[in-house]
Amino acid sequence: MTLTVTTHLNFSGHARAALDFYARVFDGERILMTYEKMGQAQAAAAPDHIMWGQVVSKDGFRIMAFDVRKDQEFDAGKNAFYVALSGSSIDDNKARWSLLAEGGTILQDLAPTQWSPLFGMLIDRFGITWVVDATTDDLQ
Repeated sequence: MTLTVTTHLNFSGHARAALDFYARVFDGERILMTYEKMGQAQAAAAPDHIMWGQVVSKDGFRIMAFDVRKDQEFDAGKNAFYVALSGSSIDDNKARWSLLAEGGTILQDLAPTQWSPLFGMLIDRFGITWVVDATTDDLQ
């Protein structure tokens, strides 16, 4: 049996923009289904809001997101979860870090640590906290 865990992000009207952003950062394919397309326009705050969406990249990155229904309470919360991104390429991690940081807030600079050759933490422009680290001993 294979088990995969995918982070699923909830938004109130920003899922499309977030998925567009992550598709660019991770060079992934974006798939979007609107409430209107799924015959559920009345359940959404706007018919073009995302009922289900995801980004999948060739290197295995996957994230899902949607816009909550109009009758669903939404609170982005604070520190409810982090998205952890681990990769074996220092250069790729640095490049993705730079893109994720656009319009965001860096909590801990991307740098070597005792436990990783590269580690950093930031909040992206959509309020998502990312922990980025390298899984290699090669400090390129």
